[in-house]
Amino acid sequence: MSILQQLITRAQAAPGRIVLTEGEDARIITAGVKLTADKIATITLLGDTDVITAQAASLGLSLDGITLINPLQSELRQPLADLLQQLRAKKGMTAEQAYELTGQTLWFANLLVKAGHQDGVVSGAIHTTGDVVRTAIQVIGVDKAFSMISSFFLMVMDQPHHPRAGGMVFSDCGLVIEPDAAQLADIASAAANSYQSLSGEAAKVAMLSFSTQGSASHPTVDKVVEATRLLKAARPDLSVDGEVQLDAAIVPSIAARKVKDSAVNGEANVLVFPSLEAGNIGYKLVERFSGAKAIGPLLQGLAQPANDLSRGCSADDVYYVATVTVVQGQR
Repeated sequence: MSILQQLITRAQAAPGRIVLTEGEDARIITAGVKLTADKIATITLLGDTDVITAQAASLGLSLDGITLINPLQSELRQPLADLLQQLRAKKGMTAEQAYELTGQTLWFANLLVKAGHQDGVVSGAIHTTGDVVRTAIQVIGVDKAFSMISSFFLMVMDQPHHPRAGGMVFSDCGLVIEPDAAQLADIASAAANSYQSLSGEAAKVAMLSFSTQGSASHPTVDKVVEATRLLKAARPDLSVDGEVQLDAAIVPSIAARKVKDSAVNGEANVLVFPSLEAGNIGYKLVERFSGAKAIGPLLQGLAQPANDLSRGCSADDVYYVATVTVVQGQR
């Protein structure tokens, strides 16, 4: 069974309540209908309910079992506005400002999760990543176990030509541009948790660099060395190699030659990139050249599940991100 099918099965075993903020979009409606039909989640679509209904009809889709909410007309708007003002009181937010923001789908959706009406939120088909992440941080907040929010892609290897079947986590490929050593260690710890919670297997973490255990000298290498030290000190439960080049992280024979006392032995399933530039290029190379599915960017480090979509996403992308969001909410 592929990791995607495993995630679908886990979601079906305990379906979550997922709110999709861009409910007027055809991709979101199509995914919402399929998620409902497959009993993965109870779906709420936000937006102009007349527009959503007309769009669904034009697609030949039934909205049976799906809840439609227009935040501007919802009876929940005022209590959610009160909650928002309370959350942002120290930042000086007024009641009027909170009420105005709560009329927007992105704020309304995150407040639904914060208030316990929904288990997770998926946005980003139209909203920018900056807006999605900023709203989630301000409303849902950061998990106390972490100091920051980062992102990861679940890379799905399910084709016959893939040398290793299953899934891998690549992080951070979508959010933190130039993490320092402490931030990189935090990203790695969160990525290991993400892999373990989604796969049910132990994480094997590779802290990537263009150097393997001192083969090159440069400040960017020093950052990965320090991040590895911090990660090992904070998470002695994890198998970690660093700093290592990619081939030493994923090829056992090369790891045996190049990595002394390896804990990962060339079988890394969590790849931690030293910068967003490297991570973004890396995941797209694997996606485009190998045909791996890239699910994400998925957010990690939040107190409750909220995930981002690429604005170029397909309905299938929305379906898979929402499925992962359900599983994340099962914690």
